[in-house]
Amino acid sequence: MILVVEDEAALAEVLRYNLEGEGFRVTVAPDGRTAMEKLEESPPDLVVLDWMLPEVTGLEICRTMRRRPELRDLPVIMLTAKGEEHDRVRGLDAGADDYVVKPFSPKELVARVRAVLRRTKAGAGGEPLRAGPLEMDLETHRVRRDGAEVALAPTEFRLLRVLLERPSRVYSREQLLDLVWGRDIYVEARTVDVHIRRLRVALNQNGAKDLIRTVRSEGYALEPEGA
Repeated sequence: MILVVEDEAALAEVLRYNLEGEGFRVTVAPDGRTAMEKLEESPPDLVVLDWMLPEVTGLEICRTMRRRPELRDLPVIMLTAKGEEHDRVRGLDAGADDYVVKPFSPKELVARVRAVLRRTKAGAGGEPLRAGPLEMDLETHRVRRDGAEVALAPTEFRLLRVLLERPSRVYSREQLLDLVWGRDIYVEARTVDVHIRRLRVALNQNGAKDLIRTVRSEGYALEPEGA
């Protein structure tokens, strides 16, 4: 199920038509309040979320979702007419997994929906990953540091998974883009820096030692005993 949150009725209908044409079930919310009601009643597999909504903005909805345990793992694709870099960073910082600037091709959006869902499903199943104080349970989608649970949004979860699979290996930004976002989606290299920063904040609560090492001009590595 895809939840489309869009106050422009014509665009919402175009999105519904194209997504249903590709085999997805779709429900539409015309505003933020209705969207939150639908999220609480029956969480979808993915949310296509317009930034500029009446009453409650898409940015606020995304932040609310990331604060709530039952909604924080739902993937979100943000739709917006705001195409400047700082706006993209704000959207990603709020917890969006992808960012589509209006006007856009409905086919492109469908491709992005498929890509995000593939990445989400790829994060499920398998044996727990462990390195130093970190443990990632791939079945329950939980991360712990020294036994304490760490709350991560879906993109940070996938990013940490890549780093955990090969501790101490240095990944370039381009490699992380391919492994976390996928080759079929264009995302700026700066996006990696944004999510690494968010991952650090989540992992290093209460002054804990930083586990992610920045390698100048190269990229990032997970150092289980601290960077």
